[in-house]
Amino acid sequence: MINTFEIYQNLKETFGEKEATVLTNLLVKIYNELNQAVTKEEFRVLTEKVEELAEAQKRTEQRVEELAEAQKRTEQRVEELAEAQKRTEQRVEELAEAQKRTEQRVEELAEAQKKTEEVLKNLIITVDDLKKQVGGLSMVVGYGIEDNLMPYIENFVYNQYGAKSQEIERKYIQYENGNYDEVNIYVKAVKNNKNVYIIGECKAQPGKKDIDRFAKMLNRLRDHFKSDVYGFVVGYTFHPEIENYCKKNYNISIYKTYQIQRYAHKKVKSKR
Repeated sequence: MINTFEIYQNLKETFGEKEATVLTNLLVKIYNELNQAVTKEEFRVLTEKVEELAEAQKRTEQRVEELAEAQKRTEQRVEELAEAQKRTEQRVEELAEAQKRTEQRVEELAEAQKKTEEVLKNLIITVDDLKKQVGGLSMVVGYGIEDNLMPYIENFVYNQYGAKSQEIERKYIQYENGNYDEVNIYVKAVKNNKNVYIIGECKAQPGKKDIDRFAKMLNRLRDHFKSDVYGFVVGYTFHPEIENYCKKNYNISIYKTYQIQRYAHKKVKSKR
């Protein structure tokens, strides 16, 4: 005889009370209907199948539980990714704002640079004007020195160089290639029955560049005249460094303006 209570208890371990009751009643009904036709062995097989079905159901529910747990973890991961995406979008927005500020700053700097270049351009123009003014003033000073010294040059040349002046001028010397040099004091003279040239350069306070430039001009004049060329520089004052520079590097005499008059007023030897 079938043990209804035992079957119910076994089924309840796997299914709920309601399901266990339904299955128990079903089994009892089947048992009663098949009691005459089903053998004990067949019933045992049927019972095993039911137990296998119950075990399969148990495994299915366990798998469903595992899938539910996996789904829960997946949803948690998706939530984390969504949060990370939100932070990324916020960071991108911050970077875009920073880029906007940077571009604005660059634009401001470009505008400032433009203004600076304009100021620099005006400054360059001003400096160029000053150079022209200073250059013009330097020329005026130089011409003033020349004009004051010209009356004394003939005697100065005779006393200092032993030469008799034939021509004393402020003069431009033009070369075969079309270039020319402006000579502040040009003296064509005769010494020992030979033509010589005494060339003077006048500056308020000559510097090294002035001396170098004058020395190069003297070399050009020597090549041009094919004769002896003597050079001297006149200034209101000379820095000791310039005096040493002339003595060390060039055979150029230097005189202060008042010395020209002094040497001109020396007792003149009889001119031949």
